[in-house]
Amino acid sequence: MIIAKNQTPVLAFVVLLALLCWSILVWLVVDMCDPIAMMTMPMSPSWLSINFVAVFLMWTIMMGAMMLPSAIPMILLHHKMSGGGFLGINTAVFLGAYLVIWGLFSIVAVAIQFFAHNLNVLKPESLTVSALISGIVLISAGGFQFTKLKDTCLRACQSPAGFFMSRWKGGAKGSFEMGLYHGLFCLGCCWALMLLLFVGGVMNLSWVLLLTVGVLAEKTIPAGKALSNMIGVLLIGFGCYTFYGLFTKDIKGSMPSMTMNCMKMDGMKMERMNSE
Repeated sequence: MIIAKNQTPVLAFVVLLALLCWSILVWLVVDMCDPIAMMTMPMSPSWLSINFVAVFLMWTIMMGAMMLPSAIPMILLHHKMSGGGFLGINTAVFLGAYLVIWGLFSIVAVAIQFFAHNLNVLKPESLTVSALISGIVLISAGGFQFTKLKDTCLRACQSPAGFFMSRWKGGAKGSFEMGLYHGLFCLGCCWALMLLLFVGGVMNLSWVLLLTVGVLAEKTIPAGKALSNMIGVLLIGFGCYTFYGLFTKDIKGSMPSMTMNCMKMDGMKMERMNSE
């Protein structure tokens, strides 16, 4: 994609926003024993109000980090077509509406995390679900890659020009509506992949980065549909392997995940106290 001179500030703004989100995620993981960071990973099923807020903010920031890179072509084309200036109010509104959709998804993700925690199918120290649930999620997400809904939403995300040609509306109100539409298509394309965060670890940066690259690649490269199908095959295969590991009692059959070192230390201290 050729970047026009007046699009450079928009590109820089979106990239910096994505980098800011990534920086916060890295800090949460690197300093996860900080009281603020620990609020995003409540150990008790009885969450406080501050936990709900912290977990929601964590999910919202993570969605921004993961989804903003793949939305850059759409944002730049909107800025070009709207004739915006340095940044453009309409483009800012378009971007804000897009992020609203992922904010709403974050609310759903928080609810899933809360109920999974209370049902004892989510490990609070690593934010991963059980091997059984992991296998189900992996196979379901893999199967979704071959559905008509996935194809329809992926095509809309892959073709910014086609998206705007069929849905263009001027002004801030029109930009907000188009941003919501794009967010919905993006959500329809990627929601199953985002649920995989519960498989590899919600705060597992390696897993978050891998999913980010996968989403970016299938939306931007010419062979995006073929890649999407390949991802589906891999997910189904790994899901079957997870079930194999579960039924053969092979603990290596489940996906590795990160664990909070401070929680390990606290656990060791509790064991020593109990032994004494």
